[in-house]
Amino acid sequence: MMTKKSISILGCGWLGLPLAEALVNDGFTVKGSTTTTDKCEVLLTKNIQPYVLSIDEEIDGNLDHFLQSEILFINVPFRKQKPFLNAYKTLVKAIEKSTIKHVIFISSTSVYSEVNGEVTEDMDTPVNPAKKDLIVFEDLFKNNPNFNTTIIRFAGLIGGTRNPGNFFKEDKVVQNALTPVNLIHLEDCIGIVKTIIKKQKWNTTYNAAATTHPTKANYYKLATEQMGKKPAEFIEELSSFKIVSNQKLIDELNYQFIYPDLIEGLKAFKN
Repeated sequence: MMTKKSISILGCGWLGLPLAEALVNDGFTVKGSTTTTDKCEVLLTKNIQPYVLSIDEEIDGNLDHFLQSEILFINVPFRKQKPFLNAYKTLVKAIEKSTIKHVIFISSTSVYSEVNGEVTEDMDTPVNPAKKDLIVFEDLFKNNPNFNTTIIRFAGLIGGTRNPGNFFKEDKVVQNALTPVNLIHLEDCIGIVKTIIKKQKWNTTYNAAATTHPTKANYYKLATEQMGKKPAEFIEELSSFKIVSNQKLIDELNYQFIYPDLIEGLKAFKN
């Protein structure tokens, strides 16, 4: 059993809400943010303390009270605009004055360039120029000495409302379809976060992706056909790609994936 803790979840969306529910079930006191008042009732019914917070150029809402927890989980959509960076700087200053001791910042494996091989958490791995601002966001938190930060770089997200059989429509032409896919299931996202908290793995960075990497053509054809639909047209060629390694996560957390094999995991999406 985990020691009871308090956590504030900034962003109760596809991942944040089911994570909040799981932590409530584990005995955590959970605060959750939403951008709309309509969702507050949903959070309340799940024993999550609701806060309406909006991140743009500034952060609107009762941020100081929201940050009265031990752990802060940050999971908001990536934006590269300068105003969003200003809002994160405001958040960091607020964290410094709060009771927050640990931060989990959700990032993405899209920060890695396609190197036609394996990518790891080692920063010698080339950064994707289009996502260099995301590295700036990561550094803003992990370089702050006033609290501990662990970065989780998630691969493509599946599970919940995200059925891979719906990703490509029948009339879509998909290029570079021999590319290996990097994906992770919602249940593993939640499991990894809970394991980091339980094992107190702070001040580090983890890639989070399933262990297998089938080709885009093979995986999405199977996913679409499983739903009884006609798959898109996949151009079976291979140009640039990357394979996201999850070895550090497995070694340091001893995490046992629920869906390590993506092809086998498609069974979870059967109607």
